[in-house]
This record gives sequence, C-alpha cells and structure tokens, in this order.
Amino acid sequence: MKQITIQVIGRLAAVAAVCLALGQVQVEAKPNVLFLFADDQCFETIGSLGLTDIDTPNLDRLASRGTQFSRAYNMGSWSGAVCVASRHMLITGRHIWRAQTASQTLRSGKKSTDEQKAALEKEFNNLWPQVMGRAGYQTFFTGKWHIQAPADKAFQVTRHIRGGMPKQTPQGYNRPLPDKPDPWSPYDEKFGGFWEGGKHWSEVVADDAVGYIGTAKKDERPFFMYIAFNAPHDPRQAPKEYVNRYPLSRIQVPENYLDEYPYKDAIGCSAKLRDEKLGPFPRTHHAVKIHRQEYYAIIEHMDAQIGRILDALDASGQAENTYIFFTADHGLAVGHHGLFGKQNLYEHSTHVPFIAVGPGIKASHKIAAPIYLQDVMATSLDIAGAKRPAQVEFQSLLPLLRGETAESDVKAVYGAYLAVQRSVTMGNWKLILYPKISKARLYNITRDPLEMNDVANDPDRAKVVKRLYKRLLKLQQANGDSLDLKAAFPNLG
Repeated sequence: MKQITIQVIGRLAAVAAVCLALGQVQVEAKPNVLFLFADDQCFETIGSLGLTDIDTPNLDRLASRGTQFSRAYNMGSWSGAVCVASRHMLITGRHIWRAQTASQTLRSGKKSTDEQKAALEKEFNNLWPQVMGRAGYQTFFTGKWHIQAPADKAFQVTRHIRGGMPKQTPQGYNRPLPDKPDPWSPYDEKFGGFWEGGKHWSEVVADDAVGYIGTAKKDERPFFMYIAFNAPHDPRQAPKEYVNRYPLSRIQVPENYLDEYPYKDAIGCSAKLRDEKLGPFPRTHHAVKIHRQEYYAIIEHMDAQIGRILDALDASGQAENTYIFFTADHGLAVGHHGLFGKQNLYEHSTHVPFIAVGPGIKASHKIAAPIYLQDVMATSLDIAGAKRPAQVEFQSLLPLLRGETAESDVKAVYGAYLAVQRSVTMGNWKLILYPKISKARLYNITRDPLEMNDVANDPDRAKVVKRLYKRLLKLQQANGDSLDLKAAFPNLG
C-alpha cells in the first residue's frame, strides 16, 4: 500500500512538473507580430476619427482595441515613387538618405566586387525579417514588396509577391474631363489592374494571410506576418457595391481645394508627374469628387479584408498573444491643395494612420507625441527580444505604448522630397521650403490643420521661421542631407 502511495505521489509530482513546465513555456512564449500595411492611405481616412465621411468598421475596431498615434509621419523620398523610399526605411531601419544608400547596396548585382558583395550580404542579413528570423520567429510575407532585395529569400514563407502597383491603363489618366463621358470605371474588370489574375488583389492578400494564420499555430515558433496591401494605390478599383456606397452627393471637396497649386512646377508636382496626371488640369470639383469616391471605396474594401484577417486571428486563439500594427507608407492628396499625389510635404501626404494593439497596450487611447511610421520596425525587434542591428535609427514605441514615458525621441519631424522640397515640423509649427524658387511657407498645424494660411511673411512670425530653419539645418546634418539650403535662403539664418 505504501509502495502504491509512493508511486501515485511520484506520478502526481511528475504531472505537476510537466504542467509547471508547460505553464512556464506559455509564460515565456514570445508574442506574435502582425503588421498590416496600406499603400497611399492618408491619416484622415479612418472613419472613427470623424475627419472624413468614410466607413472603416474594422480599422475602427482595431482603434477601439488599441492605441492610435495621431502624429505618425513618413520622412519623404529620394524618388518620385515615395513608397520605395518609405519601404526601404522600414525594412532597413535607416533614416531616409542612409536608406537610399542601403537600397543601392541591395541593388548591386553579379558584377560587384568582393567588397560590394560583402556589403550586400551584411545589408541583406540585417533586413527586418532576417533579424526577426534570428530571434526565433517564423516570418511570412504577402503583397507589395518594392524593395531592392528578393522577398522570397528575406522571408521564410511568401505568397503572391507583388510589384509597386497594379498596371494602370491609358484610360485611367486625365479623367474625368468636363462635359465628357468618363472612359474608365473603377469596377469594370476589363481594365485589369487589381483584378489581374481573376481576383481582386486585396482579397488575395487576405486569403494568403488567413491561410497562413491557420497553419502558423501548428509551428512552435511565434510568427511575424508582414501583410502589404497595394490598396488604396491607383488604379483605385473596388467592387461596384463599394463604389455605390459613396454617391457623389456624399463626397465633400476638401476645404483646401485649389484649381491649381501655384508652385507645382517648382516642387516637382507638374503635369509631367504620373500621380498628378491622374486628374485633369486645372482641377475641377467634379474630378476631385470622382477620385475621392474611388479612394474611399477601395479603402473600405481593404478594410473588409482586414476584418477577415482579424476574425481569423481571433478564431485561431492567438489574438491575446499577438501585437498588431496598422499603418501606411505615406498619405495622398486626392484634391488637397490642387494636388493628387504624395510628392509633397503637406500633412495629407506625410501624415499616416498608425494603430497599435497588443498585450499591455491601452484600448481606445491616443498618443499625440510625433513618431515616424518606420518606428514599427524597432518596436517589433524589442517585442521579439531581438538584437537590434547598429544601423537601426528609428525608435521603439514600447515605452510610449506602455505609458513609461510621454516623450517621443522625435522632437522635430524632418521632411524631404528630392532636391526641391524640405520641411521641419516642431510643436505647432511646420516650415516648408522650396529651394528652387527660394520660397518659404509656414503653417500652424494646430490652428490651421488643413494648412491654408501661410504666415511665413508675417513679421510677427519671423522668429518662428528662423527657429525652425535652424532646427532644419541641424536635422539635415544629422541625416546626411547635402542639399544647400543656405544658398537659396541666405536671409533665414
């Protein structure tokens, strides 16, 4: 009897040890990271913000579960394809001009010297998914890549790797013209674009993500998912039912609408720029309404696909141990200031939505501290407990998200586009400089969020201009920006 009791106690102890071990594994299990990435989505297009009459129930759902950063920015671009610069900053962790150098290194090919090949290998091995992989994560990608490196080698699992944008057709430009029939339709599948391959690309991305979530839980490793929608980039196509939800009577022309931006040629936003050619010159209220109708429709359609992904995550039982981040590579004008593209430094083009959800993150909360959208990379590395590569310049947002600090590392937001635009945003003020024509513009973005009242020439604001200009010069130096602003603005210093 005594022997049996000893055996039973021994078995119970063994079971208890196993349970304790399992519990310890569960406690120590690294959280998953789900990154949802939109293309060309302006910060104002989250329905719950009340800034635009648009329906985004699933992004609203994310916002209610987590924290929104109300001042998230992209630094700008070294090329007309702003998404290329934004995504290279994101994937390398480097600020704009050093990210440009990194992109050139990644692009170096078979004819490289041994030294160049070594630099390429080092750069590739320190890309975001590579670092997450070394931290013990299974890495997954689907959608828009646009990076000078092979996605199927950077990630362990990939599906439907897409290029920069679905193919646009000639009928999609310079439309609609006054008093003429519109030659293009956002839901006619004959124009290809998002429907090339037989199924809308946003739906394909969601299919890929949902399928992976179903299999990821079978792997003992946590997952890192990089889900990159091409939406709402043009051609802005969506099923007819979504377009019909936005009759033109529902669409408001932006209050800062202009028939033509007065400095468009000097800042690289002339009719020669592809994004600007989408709408006719001069702009019309009708054309802006049509393009915004299509913009809202494709965003809501993407939102529905995000809902499918969130539902699959909830159903998998992994949601409680998953950090979710949603943002976009940059914004878009679609009629603001007489512009249609993102090749400018106004808020509608540099300011993006940014939502974070996960363990320890407050629900229905907002943070006003300025950040860069690429901070998500450093944040995920901290979540993963990964060793951060030395070249990563962006900050981790975990101290802000956990309430450990109210201060951001970003004290002043730097902005740049080619050699024709520079900006700095500090506190309530934004200074935009156009060096090609020695033009300065100053806005109080708190009192004047639509940037309609330029006070750069107001004598009472001269000290503000000088203070911001001085900070911009320091940011140039810190970021390796060689553009000579002093030659164009000799009186601002």
